Amino acid sequence: MSRATREQVPVERTWNLQDLFASEEEWEKKLAEVEEMLEGVTAYKGALQRGAKELLGCLEAEEALTVRLLQVYAYASLHLSADGTNSLNQERVARVGDLASRINASLSFIRSEILDLPDGTVTAWIDQEPGLAPYRKKLNDLLETKPYRLSQETESALAALGEVFGAPYTIYNRGKLSDMTFDPVQDSRGEERPVSFALYETDYEMSPDAKLRRDAYASFTQTLRAYENTFAAAYATEVKKQTVLSRLRGYESVTDMLLQPQQVTREMYHNILEIIGTELAVHMRRFARLKARVLGLEKLSFCDLKVPLDHDFSPPVTIEEAGKQILSALQVMGEEYAGIMKQALENRWIDYVDNVGKSTGAFCNSTYGTHSFILITWADNMRSAFTLAHELGHAGHFMLAGKYQKYTNFRPSLYFIEAPSTLNELLLAQHITSQSDDPRLKRWVILQLMNTYYHNFVTHLLEARLQRLVYDAADKDVPITAKRLSEWKGKVLSDFWGDAVDLDAGASLTWMRQPHYYMGLYPYTYAAGLTASTAVASAIQREGEPAVERWLEVLKAGGSKTPLELMKQAGVDMSQHEPIREAVAYVGNLVDQLEQMF
Repeated sequence: MSRATREQVPVERTWNLQDLFASEEEWEKKLAEVEEMLEGVTAYKGALQRGAKELLGCLEAEEALTVRLLQVYAYASLHLSADGTNSLNQERVARVGDLASRINASLSFIRSEILDLPDGTVTAWIDQEPGLAPYRKKLNDLLETKPYRLSQETESALAALGEVFGAPYTIYNRGKLSDMTFDPVQDSRGEERPVSFALYETDYEMSPDAKLRRDAYASFTQTLRAYENTFAAAYATEVKKQTVLSRLRGYESVTDMLLQPQQVTREMYHNILEIIGTELAVHMRRFARLKARVLGLEKLSFCDLKVPLDHDFSPPVTIEEAGKQILSALQVMGEEYAGIMKQALENRWIDYVDNVGKSTGAFCNSTYGTHSFILITWADNMRSAFTLAHELGHAGHFMLAGKYQKYTNFRPSLYFIEAPSTLNELLLAQHITSQSDDPRLKRWVILQLMNTYYHNFVTHLLEARLQRLVYDAADKDVPITAKRLSEWKGKVLSDFWGDAVDLDAGASLTWMRQPHYYMGLYPYTYAAGLTASTAVASAIQREGEPAVERWLEVLKAGGSKTPLELMKQAGVDMSQHEPIREAVAYVGNLVDQLEQMF
């Protein structure tokens, strides 16, 4: 076995980026149009103090430019995600990145001129000019940043450095997807298997074949170790960037700066980290000990954490079978939502195949004005089906938001983003269980749910706890090195798992595996989203259509409300401890059931 190149994979298993632009020539034409549109926005420079009509005209022109820029960027970035080794793909992203930096620098006057207006002016203009109503939240959010804004010249200079500021993430991705190579391994039958980030994380890490699983882990961590200092330097630069910017702007801490655009309080942030990080640990240690007992191990090793407990009852799942199951499960969401799912599955919105240079993990790219694009690496197992349902949840959310909201209110806070996606996973689990009385099937579904909660409440939550240590250290000017990152990650893992899991040196390198560290305070939002979706899934089970209708209205609202308002509209108050504790208790109940079943 060897990994295919992008040219060798079946086209029908890839996404169709011609839906964005029919040809390279069309993309080039639209890229040139973006530059032309810039003049229509910069014409308002120095004019925003004149009145509401000038402000409205400027915001509408800016919005049109931004939408077109994001579309040409999506085409470039999706090509790069499909094959990061291709030099043309790298060049496209570099070109759009350079253009975006110039545009951001040129448009920085908009925010500066609005913030220079006398207090109360913007509010009065919104009341006077009906066309400004959709921009109310955007403008009010901008006014809240006024104490932290720098001079117009400084803001312009910072915006011009946008591509440079993105360099740590670019370097991380290039190293991970283009330069890293892993030694092949043999499975228990003596067959040679190639190793890659995608193959390890979507297949071998969950393989019941102990030899394959452990040898792949050894190959994987050996290569990680070879890159640890380079990756640490890239991450340290990202952290330094955020720390310096927070100080330049006058924030009390880098954490405060990163939480502000999420519209999340420190208390909401720490509630997630503390309640789940401490109270869930008891249940997950029980789960680890159960897994060790069932697998016949004295103690579970770190590389055994994702091995299935019931692998004999885990038949291969094809893409077509998974699609039918997901469509059936999501009929409860109504015709409009289910229709979006059907389009995605039938019209090549999804890239399933593994190939050299393909981005790891899974994501849904939702660009305003076009349909969503989903990347996963299909592994012929039910975990892939749940991952697909998850990403389709993002697609359903943003397709509805894009239909019912202007671009300015399209995207909600990161704090809310993972709720629609995880709800789809929970609905899939409910549906499968409802279709059968087979106790073994129920046990299997519980194990799939445990995978979902592990991903969001353990993997990403522990990422977030490491992030908190890193940013606290950065605020104290403690240098970020590979040695410290591994020590901190080892401590985070040890505090959570206690003596239930054997944590080897390779476990401490887990900080190298996730790109989320380059996306601000993103990791903890997975746990926030799943907390909310756990409550919503329960409400849908109890109430049926009324709960579904509330949820659909929330999805259609996009980013027109704060995340707290959106979740309250769905019936979940995330300012309180109760939803978090109830979600943790739900996981504990799943473990209780598994202990009785095995």
